[in-house]
Amino acid sequence: MKLHGIAALSLPIVLAASFVSAQKMADHPEKLTYAPLTFTPPASKDHRVVLSNGMVAYILEDRALPLVNIQVTVRAGGWLEPVGKEGLARITGAQMRAGGTKSLTAEQFDERADFLAAQISSSMGDTSAGASLNCLSDNLDDSLKLFLEMLREPRFQEDRLKLAKDQILQDMKKRNDESEAIEAREFSVLLYGDDHVSNRFSNEASINSITPADLADFHRTYYYPANMILAVSGAFTKAEMAKKLEAAFSAWPSPRRVVGLIPQGIKPAAPGVYRIQKDVNQGRVSVGLPSVMRTSPDIYALEVMNEILGGSGFTSRITKTVRSNEGLAYSAGSGIGFGTYYPGRFRAAFQSKSSTVAYALQLVFEEIRKIRETAVTEEELVTIKNNLIQTFPSNFESKAQQAGLFASDEYTKRDPLFWATYRDKIQAVTPADIQRVAKQYLVPEKMITLVVGNHAEIAKGDSKHDITVEKLATGKITELPLRDPMTMKLPKTK
Repeated sequence: MKLHGIAALSLPIVLAASFVSAQKMADHPEKLTYAPLTFTPPASKDHRVVLSNGMVAYILEDRALPLVNIQVTVRAGGWLEPVGKEGLARITGAQMRAGGTKSLTAEQFDERADFLAAQISSSMGDTSAGASLNCLSDNLDDSLKLFLEMLREPRFQEDRLKLAKDQILQDMKKRNDESEAIEAREFSVLLYGDDHVSNRFSNEASINSITPADLADFHRTYYYPANMILAVSGAFTKAEMAKKLEAAFSAWPSPRRVVGLIPQGIKPAAPGVYRIQKDVNQGRVSVGLPSVMRTSPDIYALEVMNEILGGSGFTSRITKTVRSNEGLAYSAGSGIGFGTYYPGRFRAAFQSKSSTVAYALQLVFEEIRKIRETAVTEEELVTIKNNLIQTFPSNFESKAQQAGLFASDEYTKRDPLFWATYRDKIQAVTPADIQRVAKQYLVPEKMITLVVGNHAEIAKGDSKHDITVEKLATGKITELPLRDPMTMKLPKTK
């Protein structure tokens, strides 16, 4: 291609500059050097607005695209359900969006949202409820009006509710179909107890008992502006959006009700091995115990410890040992969570063919023993700390992400200094810190082990290793029957 004018004159200069850069380039990737990463997390107080009715909003401008995102967090959830109405919270959250509004049938609401190209959702979980609006900035006024009507005056259309209940009851029948679902459900029960908020399972009777009036009462009790937090981002000015929100929500009465606290107590099962029979060719295993609240000063050492042990994928010890070195599992690793309302949990888990379940479990316990008894290497420590510190800015990647994070922290009352000090506290973790928390919190004799699979086949083991689950057990071995999927009750023992 023939070049003319400025482009032709500048080409030799560009080529010369490229040649000089190539001369200075490192001859091996390990010799590459980078400028230190500098990042200051944004301060939530710079974006916090309190409306006249008490509603808190975090408002962040973002003109990258002509869009507006609004997320609402509501202090409501499954912990507020009356006994016998398990499932009410989740159905209320879903039917707010699916069941129409006071002035619009469900079908009309869907059509209106489609016409405005507005994505509107609503949901409710164990410890919080939420709703969201994503719309074009040009359609904000009409979309916000529609969104507000859903929040304030849901219709809970009876045919939509019936359809939802029918679907839930059909899905209920499948509760024991997948060993993965059984493992997740029963491990939670073992760690926290049958009556814990996270384990209040809906059943056929509770779902059938739920009426549109129940949904309306639950909504009326907990949905009001002072019980909500907004996270707003998009193409607008902060002052303009604050004015719109004030106008939209000021006419909504906002009583100052006291919402009951989320229960904090847990009732872990006794340490030992728990087995659930499932006729499958692979066994699923979870090993763990409750951890700490996120206010504990040990969370930083625990996070680094877990990343080294099993949380960082292929670089972690459990993954390398169980999957990469021995080829016993497609996925194997560990995770740790820190509680907001009740203790979090540590869990190491894997899935392996029946004959190698016991050997894989032995390897997991061996890695737990090693991290308790021997200091981690400097290479492991530096790798994990660098990864946690260098990926830290991804928590604030977009304005929508920032607004959502600020609203979540407001809802859960997180320490405002957490984000500002996180990297320094991770950097300060030492091998001695890791060994200390591993010894303190990862106590094998206190751990609960759940094995879901064909236990006759698992007991056979393999010809290479003289090990069984029974030999590894540090406590009593308990057989757990499967729950009735429609009642969630365990069968009576003889």
